[in-house]
Amino acid sequence: MQWHIDTIPWQEIGSDGTKYALLDGARDGSTVSFSYAFAIPAGFWDPSHWHTQTAHVFVMKGTLYLGYGNQMDQRQATAYPAGSYVIVPANAVHFDGSDEDTIILGVVNGAWRTHYVDSQHVPSAGTPE
Repeated sequence: MQWHIDTIPWQEIGSDGTKYALLDGARDGSTVSFSYAFAIPAGFWDPSHWHTQTAHVFVMKGTLYLGYGNQMDQRQATAYPAGSYVIVPANAVHFDGSDEDTIILGVVNGAWRTHYVDSQHVPSAGTPE
């Protein structure tokens, strides 16, 4: 299988404009790795949350802003421009967003779930309910 950044087969589009595509593998497998693409529209910020597994993230387009902590403070986020690679550890409470259209590619090993600090938050695309 192969994809180009302009032809990613988006499977979920959130009401917030985020997009998600499972590219390979199984997201719910206990030991299976999987890869995914996630599109972040300009101006979108995902509030503080954590994942059950470590995510290896490559920024394909745009700039990913990533910060850590229970309270989202965009001023504390680090910018990762296209071409950057960042590891987000399992259970690390973080927030992310961008001021321009951004696409990331992630690789994860094992069953992956997302938990928001504010459990009332409407999840972004690709987050199982």
